[in-house]
Amino acid sequence: MEQTTVNRRPLLLSTTSSLFLVLWLIVAAFPFLWTVWGSFKVEADFFSRENWQLAITGLNTIGQTGSAFTGDGYQGAWIERDFWKAAWNTVIVTVSVTAISLVLGTLGGYALARSARRYTLWILITALVFRAMPHITLVSGYMLPFFEWNVWGALPTAIIVLVAINQPFALWMLHSFFLSIPKDLDESAMVDGCTRFQAFRQVVIPVMWPGVITTGLFSFLLAYNDFAVTAMLLNQDNQTMVPKIASFLGTVQTEGAVMYAVAAVVSATVPLFMLVMFFQRQIVSGLTAGAVKG
Repeated sequence: MEQTTVNRRPLLLSTTSSLFLVLWLIVAAFPFLWTVWGSFKVEADFFSRENWQLAITGLNTIGQTGSAFTGDGYQGAWIERDFWKAAWNTVIVTVSVTAISLVLGTLGGYALARSARRYTLWILITALVFRAMPHITLVSGYMLPFFEWNVWGALPTAIIVLVAINQPFALWMLHSFFLSIPKDLDESAMVDGCTRFQAFRQVVIPVMWPGVITTGLFSFLLAYNDFAVTAMLLNQDNQTMVPKIASFLGTVQTEGAVMYAVAAVVSATVPLFMLVMFFQRQIVSGLTAGAVKG
């Protein structure tokens, strides 16, 4: 009797957990899947106020294009409105911000983690204060010199500001990862004849590579999803994807422009999903390593 009761409880708990997980996945994935579905419809169907079922049946899409699905939104966004330029600008900005943040963050994080100076903590606290500041505060501080030097609107201006915003975060994360690696590891390498930098590059970095990937991904997401900095510092020709999508939404009075925005949202979200899925093991490994100090 007791054995039966014990077996029923785990079964009930497992069933409840599975149902909750399935429900959570449906709720979490539905907005994106619905947006992907709607990106292949016309505005009269996907944004119909009379009958929401038109978004499923696609009667107006069939009437206008002859098919239940259409790629006019993607063609309009990528070709007619030059969304491909915004995508290329996003690649330049995100790769540059990630690379610079990781180079400075690994060097600074390693130096602070191995330093015995008392001011190390104050440097980290100062970095944390700057990270907590609203982004708009840093942007306003850069506006005047950018205008005076006649560099406002160019991609390097956004890269500089995004690196300044992201660097404290990268420094803190990488510092915690370096603390999880015993000092004996690089000291042993130095005893074997390596210089400090050789020990850092050849011994320490390979060990904490998951932490570097995790920090790099978060730095990438910051630059990729930023709106305030890129919208204020980049001109129309150098817009990244997020401000470009906002410009589509600002022209909803133009027929079909809102569907350009829907298609652009899907185009901007799919690469993020694929990136996270590809690096999911490294992310989990990096976060776990950073949470435990050796």
